[in-house]
Amino acid sequence: MKREFMIERQGRSFVLYAGLLDEAHEKGLRSIRTELLQSPSPDNGETSICRAVVEMGDGRVFSGIGDATPQNVGRNIVPHAIRMSETRAKARALRDAINVGAVALEELGELEDAPSAPTWDEAPAPPRQRPTPPASPTPLRRAAPAPAAATGAGGDLATPAQVRAIYLIGRDQHSMSDGDVDERSVELYGVRPAELSKKQASGLITALKAGAQSASA
Repeated sequence: MKREFMIERQGRSFVLYAGLLDEAHEKGLRSIRTELLQSPSPDNGETSICRAVVEMGDGRVFSGIGDATPQNVGRNIVPHAIRMSETRAKARALRDAINVGAVALEELGELEDAPSAPTWDEAPAPPRQRPTPPASPTPLRRAAPAPAAATGAGGDLATPAQVRAIYLIGRDQHSMSDGDVDERSVELYGVRPAELSKKQASGLITALKAGAQSASA
């Protein structure tokens, strides 16, 4: 597995879904089929369950089950629970197919435990404290969002050229809107393309290109 697709968390190594997909294509991935087994609803605790079936070029077939609930995904992933359960199912099937023992980062429910830049629709909350009333009335001002971190989990932030390439590949090769590309980036890494590290951006570009090649095969 390429080092750019490995992440260290609390002394353990995890692999990114983009890395599993990249490795599988190099080893002759033929197809990935998914099936939604359960849609989230109040009756089942908003639990989404998907099944993925991976077929390799030599005819071997591997399957995996993935689930996503409000309790085992980050806050910004909750609206995308079905897609996250699908990603987890595919990650588990791909790990078996290419013999990777490391757990995929996307399979964890603690994606928000590590510090990261705030998401595009969520400004950092100020500390809760009781302010001292000013001597004279002053206009209320909205607190400005904290600046994005200078580096991501895998190193320096993605370059503008990488970010442009991600959106360009998504539009031209997958007919994705910019919002679709943002959602795909959030599913894989927890942040939008502009907040990825250089290595993560490279992994997303590889995954998008590999997906286009698979669709045209």
